[in-house]
Amino acid sequence: MARQFPLYTLEGVPDAEVSTHYFSTEDKLGLHMLRFKRAPSDDAVLIIHGLTTSTDMFIMPEHVNLVQYLLDNGYTDVWCLDFRMSNRYPYNLRRHRFNLDDIALFDYPPAIAKIREQIGDRRLHVIAHCLGSASFTMSLFGKAVTGITSAIANSVALTPRISRWSNIKLQFTPFLMEYVMGFPYINPDWSSDPGLTRGKMLSKANSLVHRECKVPACHILSLMWGSGHPALYSHENLHDVTHQRGGDLYGPTSVHYYRHVRKMVKAGNTAVKYDAKNSKYDRLPNNYFDHVQEIETPVLFMTGANNQVFTDSNIVNHQRLEEIVPGRHELHVFPNYGHQDVFMGKNCHIDIFPRLVEFIKSHSN
Repeated sequence: MARQFPLYTLEGVPDAEVSTHYFSTEDKLGLHMLRFKRAPSDDAVLIIHGLTTSTDMFIMPEHVNLVQYLLDNGYTDVWCLDFRMSNRYPYNLRRHRFNLDDIALFDYPPAIAKIREQIGDRRLHVIAHCLGSASFTMSLFGKAVTGITSAIANSVALTPRISRWSNIKLQFTPFLMEYVMGFPYINPDWSSDPGLTRGKMLSKANSLVHRECKVPACHILSLMWGSGHPALYSHENLHDVTHQRGGDLYGPTSVHYYRHVRKMVKAGNTAVKYDAKNSKYDRLPNNYFDHVQEIETPVLFMTGANNQVFTDSNIVNHQRLEEIVPGRHELHVFPNYGHQDVFMGKNCHIDIFPRLVEFIKSHSN
């Protein structure tokens, strides 16, 4: 199907000054952020995507997107980080061994420093999604980043929990994909490969068990994440164009990040280091709950009630933190939403975004 919107388009935010800010990580990756600025502001907001996505999930032209909503509601300095999980980079198009500790330790600190070069000591709020949320909260509670006024963490943070079927996939998929099938990555858009490729064949085989729609990328996404038909969202929450261009919005990814999630699931559903013996990560705690009493940044843990990717992860996360620091953090469960549609749904500006702005405003004084 022909694209209805250009790949990596900025059409969704037509009325802001857009600039690109480049920086390098300590482990020698080049990353960047897009800044959407309409007017001077006492508050800046940093938005962080999840695995296989990018800034594009927050600036979609087909509906009122999160960046546009923030700009329209008084937060006129918005930054979108494309960290190493972004599909805008080639890093996930080869077999690698990056884990969430790498992101927590090496991606977020220089990103925050780059923002501080521009905004000084003004208030900085963070909205993070999926494994972007998990890795950012690891960075925050692991003391790798400081000076965050408030944070919003969607779907999963320090307590990854998944369904039984997802757990089965998590045990076997990384080995099968890399060593049996020989794929360095999984690509939701394999069905668009020219000619006959092994990826296209896998996509066609996978679609045989997914009859809920006619979009092969949607089927592969359900293979990659969670359990359900579909797994990431409810079809009725999306514009048809959003559903159709899933192959653009969700990119290819290496499977190694899954191994870190698997380790955390096995560790009592707790965020822990992937390789505690590696001195490269000595600045991070082995268990990311070690310093939760000391971190005063308030966090809104949010999730869709129909989350079929990380189920009740953030509900449990909030419960655990309530036992340690009662009243510091908040929880919100959105009815009729899942994992991804809380940001990419056609009615998010009505059902979701007002609650996020309410939380940020409560910490903007």
